[in-house]
Amino acid sequence: MTSHPFDVAVVGDNTLDRYLDEPEIGDLVGGNALNVAAQLAMAGLRVGYFGAVGDDDDAPVVRDAAEAAGIDIASLVTMPGTTALTTIRRSAEGDRSFETEEFGVTVEYFPDRDALATIAASRWVHVGMLRSAQLLGEALAKLSDVPISQDCSVSPDWRRLTVAFASAGEDADAAEQLVQQMLAQGAETGVATIGSRGALAGQGRRRWRAQPQPTEVVDTTGAGDALMAGYIAATLEGATVDESLQAGVTRGSQVCQHLGGWPQLSAEA
Repeated sequence: MTSHPFDVAVVGDNTLDRYLDEPEIGDLVGGNALNVAAQLAMAGLRVGYFGAVGDDDDAPVVRDAAEAAGIDIASLVTMPGTTALTTIRRSAEGDRSFETEEFGVTVEYFPDRDALATIAASRWVHVGMLRSAQLLGEALAKLSDVPISQDCSVSPDWRRLTVAFASAGEDADAAEQLVQQMLAQGAETGVATIGSRGALAGQGRRRWRAQPQPTEVVDTTGAGDALMAGYIAATLEGATVDESLQAGVTRGSQVCQHLGGWPQLSAEA
């Protein structure tokens, strides 16, 4: 029986989320990849995170939050420079908008040889924002046939992907076009999120649609990332595409009920 170091290896970005006009919240931790990692860990999976923080005072905040979420951060590296910082505003309805995004050292990160070997030996790989996502896919293909999913809204390369995720905003017609594009360019499954209207998945000519659960929205930060995590977790448990999509939409709805991409102590305080 093959032993896997992780159920899911998550590769890519992290950031501090700073809510403007709401200093009482404090800095939360997020980022496309790290949000997915935290949600997968909350789902009970063994998760390894592969990314970078700077050599500054913000780095321990990211490390501590990731460890508290149950993520293995042994492969989180420190690079000279700054940890990423995102400033956010929330509307009265809870919709978030990014005011600024300073990517810091995350934009330079790429796993070294040992990290690549560990990633390739995992049950599943998910890629968030990663400038060299295409090179990562090529490197992993030489090492194993591990399933790979990717947030193509921030890392747009759909080749070799088991599941490609991307956002269609709130436009259902655009979601269908996006799924068609993902499949035409090599993804086995395409999943387009449609904001408050749920999500659409496709394989070949087949399509599945999932509607969101009614929920009181506090903050939409990380909703798409939670959807991806829910889909991946269900798929690893043997769920069908339809079941995985609904699990993802459900988790995406749940994350809107609290501040940030996952529950954190500063948010609860």
